[in-house]
Amino acid sequence: MSSLQPFHRPLGNTGLSVSPLGLGTVKFGRNQGVKYPTGFELPTDRQARDLLSLARDLGINLLDTAPAYGISEQRLGGLLQGQRPEWVICTKVGEEFADGASHFDFSAAHTRHSVERSLRRLKTDYIDLVLVHSDGNDMDVLDQEVYPTLAELKQQGLIRAFGFSGKTIEGGIRALDGGDCAMVTYNLQQQQERPVLDHALSHNKGILIKKALASGHICLQGDDPMFASLQLIYSHPAVASAIIGTINPGHLRENVATALRVLHR
Repeated sequence: MSSLQPFHRPLGNTGLSVSPLGLGTVKFGRNQGVKYPTGFELPTDRQARDLLSLARDLGINLLDTAPAYGISEQRLGGLLQGQRPEWVICTKVGEEFADGASHFDFSAAHTRHSVERSLRRLKTDYIDLVLVHSDGNDMDVLDQEVYPTLAELKQQGLIRAFGFSGKTIEGGIRALDGGDCAMVTYNLQQQQERPVLDHALSHNKGILIKKALASGHICLQGDDPMFASLQLIYSHPAVASAIIGTINPGHLRENVATALRVLHR
């Protein structure tokens, strides 16, 4: 079985090394209010455990979760017992999802509460990367207490790195200047945030790609859209990893095989 292990790469200057594909885990914990083309049932614990084992065998070491992903953090905490050093775990602060709707809180108190809760849920004493889950008003969010609070938590050793999952060029660049990493939308349909990638490259900051397949919609189009998507993404040297969420073992194998085809070129 071919593995992504030889292609692990640094996440900017964080000291973290991540696989070029990361596994998004929203589908481990939430199937309400999501933007995928088709509905789905949450996987059983056995299905989730088998998928994580497969991901590890395929050379994936990056897991992306969030409090807004339903019970994803709690499930990962149980499923990853005894494996903590093998994974780079990214979670978020700022967005909460309850009763079918999101709400946001970027205060210092909530930021600290959220990180401490994630530590308990994930059954770990540190989190590798914490990103701010922006509501889209990126500059306003960055004016609040969330970034200084994450910097304190990093200094205390509870998190190793922090950054921003935003929606604007201005927010992404400012977030990189004050933090370690930005998660950016970049795909065949949406490339407006490329200046954030360029800024990260020139300042040795980390870049993760979200919506690499436009929440699965790109897979419904054209000839080999997955290959074209990853070719675009990996062609930018700032990109450390593209986060792709799946609970389908066949899709996971196909995603890794396609990534390897691109990376071997």
